Amino acid sequence: MAAKLKYLSHRERKRKFGFSFFESNYQFTSSIIANSERKGIRSDLLQMGEKWVLMKTAQTPTNIAVIKYWGKRDETLILPVNDSISVTLDPAHLCTTTTVAVSPAFQQDRMWLNGKEMSLSGGRYQNCLREIRKRAREVEDKERGIKIEKKDWEKLHLHIASYNNFPTAAGLASSAAGFACLVFALAKLMNVSEDESQLSAIARQGSGSACRSLFGGFVKWIMGKEDDGSDSLAVQLVDEKHWEDLFIIIAVVSSRQKETSSTSGMRESVETSSLLQHRAKEVVPKRTIQMEEAIQNRDFASFAKLACADSNQFHAVCLDTLPPIFYMNDTSHRIISYVEKWNRSEGTPQVAYTFDAGPNAVLIARDRKAAAQLIQRLLFYFPPKSDTDLDSYLLGDKTILKDAGLEGLEDVKALSPPPENGSAQKYPGDVSYFICTRPGKGPILLSNDKLALLDPETGLPK
Repeated sequence: MAAKLKYLSHRERKRKFGFSFFESNYQFTSSIIANSERKGIRSDLLQMGEKWVLMKTAQTPTNIAVIKYWGKRDETLILPVNDSISVTLDPAHLCTTTTVAVSPAFQQDRMWLNGKEMSLSGGRYQNCLREIRKRAREVEDKERGIKIEKKDWEKLHLHIASYNNFPTAAGLASSAAGFACLVFALAKLMNVSEDESQLSAIARQGSGSACRSLFGGFVKWIMGKEDDGSDSLAVQLVDEKHWEDLFIIIAVVSSRQKETSSTSGMRESVETSSLLQHRAKEVVPKRTIQMEEAIQNRDFASFAKLACADSNQFHAVCLDTLPPIFYMNDTSHRIISYVEKWNRSEGTPQVAYTFDAGPNAVLIARDRKAAAQLIQRLLFYFPPKSDTDLDSYLLGDKTILKDAGLEGLEDVKALSPPPENGSAQKYPGDVSYFICTRPGKGPILLSNDKLALLDPETGLPK
């Protein structure tokens, strides 16, 4: 039997329904609606006469822990065995951009990462989507005549496109930036009222470190004590302007995906490493307090000592795991050696090093002068290959090259061996490239539609 339809004019629809998007140009008879519901089809969207796409685009930084998070006491809720502290990196140099869109025309939730479609069926994505949808509120775009009520969000599907401007799954916290950006963008799209700390507890369920990317500057992830994880969230210690002297140089030793993911590595460490238990109970609580004091006082000597020690202990835990986990490689070890020798020769630390779950070195210089001297040392030992120009070998804040007196490859070739190290051996090609950055701000919404990753008409990747 054919459906009986009644067409409502634009004026009638506006008078009767006030543009609520579940009211439409067509009215189906109740029998047709009931039939569609029995088939599992959303009757409200079947009634939809207009097609529209509502979007938000956000940019979220990555972060690097200076007191490491390694090990969970709850795998599902991602609750850590200890507190951690991180520095947020400048999103101009390392960030995730995510566009989220909603439309009655979308048939299912879909996601594209760096241009490639990926499944959203994983528990971590589903946890974040579920928690954000639970907190969604009414959204109205009067100009376009769109009104989404709170109850409607459970029935609408989403399209998500995300892009990292740095290597994914290579130890640069790409998952942290990714899940933080997803949660932040969805919160803006769905008009969620929770603040950044409350949102961090949702982002945490996607990737533990993601909770720390909801803020700029230095951030603490409080492990919490509650079984439901309600008190396991991030708080900002200081903003990005508190310690503006700091410069951060990242040596990307490898951009390849890790052999052992952080998730499986942590699980194995919790199950087999006695050092992890000692670290979580005895070392980190005291070290966290000391690190907070060093950050508040801008005490670089204490900061460097603590950051280096914590990084080394984290990798010692990885070696104490059965089977042992090797995230660093020979190049990582050489960088540590060069930094330690230079710091000792100066009598006070010039640079702190820290390594996450990968071989890439994050080097934090006490000021711009130290950063310039550091880049001279790094380029002496790890010059670019002959077919690589300096401009593509050092990314991010390139002004540091001028401070270091380096304008081209000829200047790199003319560098003298650092006096503190007896060896003048060079390792061209052992570092893929360097990124120079600084402590940065937290997530932002991008108002420029040209920066959106989804087409505003179709909701598909551009």
